[in-house]
Amino acid sequence: MHELSVCQALLTQVAEIAGSRRARVVERITVEVGPLSGTEPTLLLNAFIAMRSGITSTAELRIEHCTVGITCLECGAYSQTQPNRLICAPCGSWRTRVIAGDGLRLLRVEMRTTDSSDAQQSPDPVEKVHYV
Repeated sequence: MHELSVCQALLTQVAEIAGSRRARVVERITVEVGPLSGTEPTLLLNAFIAMRSGITSTAELRIEHCTVGITCLECGAYSQTQPNRLICAPCGSWRTRVIAGDGLRLLRVEMRTTDSSDAQQSPDPVEKVHYV
């Protein structure tokens, strides 16, 4: 189950982002998983729940799905298609290149930080949610 290593890399990347912004807690992580990415969304979610800790210990993982997009090497057309039918819609050619739907992308990290300038003016630190 390679979702564990994918999740570990994701959490490492999120921790680096949160650290660079001095976040106190990560609330939500949004990723896009393509049908040809080789990653099973349910297994990724299960790995995330098992592996989250520290600054991400209460974070929620949102998974967005995308479609498969191809360009035709014969006619140059772009079309969206099913993962198991990578043929050009306009001309029917099998000579196509996948340009979307074969990856896993980190789309957004929502985190709470304490703004130091606001904290100096107020006895209670002001928390802000940042989107990356």
